[in-house]
Amino acid sequence: MAAAELTHHFADLDEVLLHYVTAGSGDPIVLLHGWPQTWYEWRKIIPALAEKYLVIAPDLRGLGDSSRPAGGYDKRTLAGDIWQLLHDRLGYDRFHVVGHDWGGPVAYALAGAQPEAVRRLAILDVIIPGDGADTFSQGGRRWHHALHQTLDLPEALTQGRERIYLTWFYRNLGYRPDAITEADIDEYLRTYTLPGAMRAGLAYYRALPQDIADNQELRARFTLPMPILALGGAKGRGRGREVIESLQRVAHDVRGGTVPDCGHWMTEEQPEYLVERLLEFFGEAASTGTAGTAPAGRRQRSEGL
Repeated sequence: MAAAELTHHFADLDEVLLHYVTAGSGDPIVLLHGWPQTWYEWRKIIPALAEKYLVIAPDLRGLGDSSRPAGGYDKRTLAGDIWQLLHDRLGYDRFHVVGHDWGGPVAYALAGAQPEAVRRLAILDVIIPGDGADTFSQGGRRWHHALHQTLDLPEALTQGRERIYLTWFYRNLGYRPDAITEADIDEYLRTYTLPGAMRAGLAYYRALPQDIADNQELRARFTLPMPILALGGAKGRGRGREVIESLQRVAHDVRGGTVPDCGHWMTEEQPEYLVERLLEFFGEAASTGTAGTAPAGRRQRSEGL
């Protein structure tokens, strides 16, 4: 994609300055990244989606080039950031959402809070905390979950060693160790070495007890009604069928399965396969004639759209 086709913006929300990129035109698709990544994880996905859709890829609160408030890292609050960006600032009242890693629980919280707005939802290689099965940390296999919830220690251990620590995840959670290059790691580390970045990333894990409580409350009273695509990496440390099984516990209309020759870093390990599945899934919505709309006069905003 030519540089002129992908543009960077900032939205000054109530609690956070949110950085986001846009490309393309048409019905909006929102891409929510995970940890330890930024909007940049979608770089191989955006060009194909932007041929048919308006793609909006924010840096979540505390990460990337967004600001780093002291609190607000529970996924319900993070979902509120995205709603404020999409609805209040950009004027969209209906859109598709894709969430990978922590972006998945944020997407779930957004769909639960705004079910009329989220037309279709795709969840990539993550399960929903509080979905009714105690498998989020895979019985300790995802060892870093407990470490990251420990106060102060991981910050002390990783200060000045962010590249060593984060590279372990880039190299070991995927099936293909070369899917994230040294240049890609440079881009991720550009922001993850900034003051407060590791603290903010760890706060995503420290909010897990609140996330579980919030999702249990949501699940007890409400099942997501929109169509959902749930995909897990089939190899390495990918979640496999855990993803579709988790979403089937919290939603009515779920399809998906596993992505072959892929671990956790789905957007970078299997971008062509993922694009094909996403275009097929979102294309079904277009064929129904239920395109997203925005309130009159709200599409053109100072943020650049």
